[in-house]
Amino acid sequence: MNKAPILIAAAILGSFAVGGVGLVAMTHELTAERIAANEREAMLSKLKAIVPAERVANDPLEDSIKVSAPDLLGSAQTEVYRVRDQDEPVAVILQPVVPDGYAGPIRLLVSVLRDGSLGGVRVLEHHETPGLGDKIDEKKSDWIIEQFNGKSIGNPPLAAWQVKRDGGEFDQFTGATITPRSIVNAVKNTLLFVERAGDSLYDSAGPANQAEPEAPTAADEPATASGQLPGSGKVAEAG
Repeated sequence: MNKAPILIAAAILGSFAVGGVGLVAMTHELTAERIAANEREAMLSKLKAIVPAERVANDPLEDSIKVSAPDLLGSAQTEVYRVRDQDEPVAVILQPVVPDGYAGPIRLLVSVLRDGSLGGVRVLEHHETPGLGDKIDEKKSDWIIEQFNGKSIGNPPLAAWQVKRDGGEFDQFTGATITPRSIVNAVKNTLLFVERAGDSLYDSAGPANQAEPEAPTAADEPATASGQLPGSGKVAEAG
């Protein structure tokens, strides 16, 4: 049996396989840097949308720390970006996780200005029900902008940091209460964390990756009407 044609065919197929792998690797190499750059610009754009843009003199993505306060921020570690105007602290922007969204965890971006008020809140990722809970996305409605901009602990009072259905001051959605309730609670807890962490979050003594500030806990928070601490569990209610 003449094996030459088989060997030639195998060699050709092998060449194509090697060439294909090489092409994929080269394409990845050429596009990975551009993809990373695009993702970076998109994140910077989100950050600058919730702080006074004219006062951003640093690169917040290069000036960040990680903190650990799962009781208040929803995950083992939370990224905190610091915004400065020269040496003057302007804001911190945190990425808390809402653990009790109706359809799963929700990732937020929360800006807290130096005076303790909210510069803005945005949703980075969610899986909420289309047409109901997804109204938390600013592309779907203005709810998250109208509810939080300029608010702080004390404005409204802490007890009013609930949706109106629970006796608070924040709007819920028709047919969907769990999602806005969870968002309001998470934003309130983020403000509590920033208030209790204090100046250590805004510290301008060095670049990113400084020692983490001592994490405040929810241990001394007032209980809700149900007896649970804020953020301690999911409410059993239809969205």
